[in-house]
Amino acid sequence: MSGDLTATLIGCQNPDPAVRTAAEAALQQAEQSNRAEFFLALANELATEGKDQTARQLAGLHFKNLLVAKDDALQAEKHNQWKAIPAEQRSVIKAAALAALRSPVQVARHTAAQACAELAAVELPYQEWPEFLKVLMDNVTGAGVDDGVKISSLECLGFACERIALTADVGEPSPAIAPEVTDAILTTIVDGIRKDRPDPIRFAAAKALGNSLSFTRKNMENEAERNMIMQTICDATTSPAANVRAAAYECIVQIAYQYYDKLQAYMQTIFSLTFATIRSDEEAVALQAIEFWSTLAEEEMELIDVAAELTEAGQPIPPESVCVGYVKAALEHLCPLLTETLTKQDEEVDLDDDQWNLSMSGATCLGIIANTVEDAIVPHIVPFVQQHIQNENWRYREAATMAFGMILEGPSDDAIGPYVNQSIPVLLQALSDPNDLVKDTTAWTIGRICDLHVRSIPEETFPTLVNGLASKLLSETPRVATQACFGIHNLAAAFRDDNAAATSGTNALSPYMAQLLQTLLQVVDREDASESNLRIGAFEAISVLIQNAAPDVKTKSFNMQALTNEEKEQKEGVQGLLCGLIQVISIKLTKEEMAPFCDQAMAAFLQVLTTKNATCHEEAFSAISALATMLEGDFVKYMQALQPYLMSGLRNSEAYQVCTVAVGLVGDITRSIEGAMEPYCNEIMSALVEALQNSALHRSVKPPVLSCFGDIALALGAKYEPFLQVSLMMLLQAAQTQAPEDDDDLIDYVNMLREGILEAYTGIIQGLKDGGRTDLLVPYMDAIMAFLEMISKDRKNDYDNEVLGKAVGLVGDIASSMGAQVKDQIRQPYVMELLKDGHATGDQTIVETSNWASSVVQHIMTAC
Repeated sequence: MSGDLTATLIGCQNPDPAVRTAAEAALQQAEQSNRAEFFLALANELATEGKDQTARQLAGLHFKNLLVAKDDALQAEKHNQWKAIPAEQRSVIKAAALAALRSPVQVARHTAAQACAELAAVELPYQEWPEFLKVLMDNVTGAGVDDGVKISSLECLGFACERIALTADVGEPSPAIAPEVTDAILTTIVDGIRKDRPDPIRFAAAKALGNSLSFTRKNMENEAERNMIMQTICDATTSPAANVRAAAYECIVQIAYQYYDKLQAYMQTIFSLTFATIRSDEEAVALQAIEFWSTLAEEEMELIDVAAELTEAGQPIPPESVCVGYVKAALEHLCPLLTETLTKQDEEVDLDDDQWNLSMSGATCLGIIANTVEDAIVPHIVPFVQQHIQNENWRYREAATMAFGMILEGPSDDAIGPYVNQSIPVLLQALSDPNDLVKDTTAWTIGRICDLHVRSIPEETFPTLVNGLASKLLSETPRVATQACFGIHNLAAAFRDDNAAATSGTNALSPYMAQLLQTLLQVVDREDASESNLRIGAFEAISVLIQNAAPDVKTKSFNMQALTNEEKEQKEGVQGLLCGLIQVISIKLTKEEMAPFCDQAMAAFLQVLTTKNATCHEEAFSAISALATMLEGDFVKYMQALQPYLMSGLRNSEAYQVCTVAVGLVGDITRSIEGAMEPYCNEIMSALVEALQNSALHRSVKPPVLSCFGDIALALGAKYEPFLQVSLMMLLQAAQTQAPEDDDDLIDYVNMLREGILEAYTGIIQGLKDGGRTDLLVPYMDAIMAFLEMISKDRKNDYDNEVLGKAVGLVGDIASSMGAQVKDQIRQPYVMELLKDGHATGDQTIVETSNWASSVVQHIMTAC
């Protein structure tokens, strides 16, 4: 580029916005005018000794960023732009970047490692840069090469492997890495991790090895090569340097994840190494050793699930999918080791920081193991719990409580239930423990019991449990109070399927409902309620209590005055939470019970919609939907005041979630007030069409917009005629959307789009039938039938038969509404194929729809 690149790069860091903007514009202009020359200029800036170190670093980072993007489409575009540069120019650029790896300046070498790794990610899969591995191998193995160069070269290999793995499926799938490339990478890395290498080199090599394991399947299949790799890694776990040991264990974790079926010959060694490390090594290293057992347990859990599915399907389990049961075999020795880590809490760490430490890692591992081995964990952990849950030392009390809480999920009720029963009095007493961490873990464990084993709670203990949790809501720290909310939430959720309440009119929660709701509302107003998600936890508990309230407390569960206090609405996030709570109440109460509060509620919702908080808008629109559904035709009195906010929501393309909820609200209101929606439809339909035409709007909004056409048409009947042509044009255009065979995400989107189209057609046809104007549809019937034919021939990933079910329903609606006018189209083979497929699903709803549609079609066929 023209001018001084060094000055321009440094200018990009200038605190003066004018200077910074001008420098950034100059770089952008250089990139757009001649990308190849710009790449070369940056590479030379990075590689030239004596240049300003900051400028060299910025040059390398800018070089790298020319090849990197978070968005997959943009990433593919950047790779393609690089590939479009002629090979001879690329060679010059690559040589300059590679030369910078040998710079005596550390920051230049390190930045060059990142830049070269990005180039390698583009070129190595296509074997287009043979010099790359040769130079790196020479750098690492060369006798006279500086250690800093060796480290940067190994870093480069590691970065390259990581980026190749991340970008392999971006754009056109890249070819697999050639075996000779993998061999060269491994040879270089293994040389760097040798025992006689200095620790910084071994560390860089160990990190690189971890990143390379994605490509070493061929090598791991070869016993001799596998033994060499495993020996190299195991040797590194005994390095004097903690960071080398930790990096080596990271490799072992990766091997457990990617090569479980190759572990058997090495498990005894790994067993000894990890146990010794967990017991006595530095925390950073011990964390990785625990992570090995967590990963191993997760792999075995998945293998057990796969085996169960195959067995149920009557299929054999392939050898590589057999669970050996390493974790279960190690329980006798592993469980005491993990419970020991639980006693190593870091009391200096703020509970809300959730800083990862040895006790947290051990607890997480214990939970994963419990889910893997299930009942087998109980006899190995319960003795520790019983021995220490009332220990004089708070560390052991907390560790015992945590251990019990972690094994609640996995074991059956029969195995863990009796201990749950015995634990409740002890845990309730521990809610008053002098140590905050013990109280926090105790409240969390009680919440877990309420979630997972509520049936094991003794009936006579229930009042003490409810009152015990309630007593901690206002008096304890936000962290402990949040866990108490969690317990009440789970306790209330246990009554979700309580059919007895409908008969008896009450349930076990009823005597406590008024006190719990009043106390939780006070929690919402605590000055420290924003800490530890306390306010959110309280609102969630209130919502679940209301949802599962028995009939005898319905009328006690709503106090609008308490919910719309102005002071609360000023607190961050409270408005949205209040809207969600009112939505729950609206669903729970009858129309008569809610009616006295509706005007007040709508006024509150409209006030929320005047704010600029997108999340609040979502919650407000959702709550209004619930109110509209409950009030039905009576909701029309609010439409004039709501319309401006509704239109803003429909046109909010930036916060597309708000737009989606607004579209759903239009559908709910339309179904509620039906023909009374007509005065508002001109503006609404314009906004819906604009949404479909807006290429910047998130695609997920468009299927519900199409479906909304059907809701409006069904409500308006013949009065939908002014909107018929434009909506059908939109539907016909959307129907042409196709997805590539190998793009599951796009296939799923096309299926959602088709569901929206089918719902729209169904609503339009039924609405015009009710209005006596099906004649308006005749010019469009060929196109609608062509869409059904497309679905009959091209239906991918319709696993729940949602598209098929709606297509069959549309066939029936067309036949029943249009009659003899469609006799020629309706007798086509693809129609019969759709009806046949619908019958074959076995889904009761779809089969009934197919039967009805078949009878209507048959009637037309025989009548004509």
